[in-house]
Amino acid sequence: MAFELNGKTYETDEEGYLVNLSDWNEDVAKYLAEQEGVNLTDAHWEVINFLRDYYNEFQIAPAVRVLTKAIGKKLGPEKGNSQYLYELFPYGPAKQACKIAGLPKPTGCV
Repeated sequence: MAFELNGKTYETDEEGYLVNLSDWNEDVAKYLAEQEGVNLTDAHWEVINFLRDYYNEFQIAPAVRVLTKAIGKKLGPEKGNSQYLYELFPYGPAKQACKIAGLPKPTGCV
């Protein structure tokens, strides 16, 4: 599968995750978010950028429990909870946020 944006073709897997992580940029994130029905706010970008930093450091997309804990440590307990993250990414904070962030699907996500 693939989509075209600004004259460039981006390859995705059957679930819509980017095949080439280096293809990601903010325009791609906005496009993927639109496909997911997510209107990106500063709060969304905070989680997306956190995920990208986490992936760069550990070379793995965190599952939701790990994500929640790590965000709580870095951004504070009011953001490090499932309710807050599900409000931002209703189809799963790890799964949906990783897709928009241009990262692979987290291990353990169905």
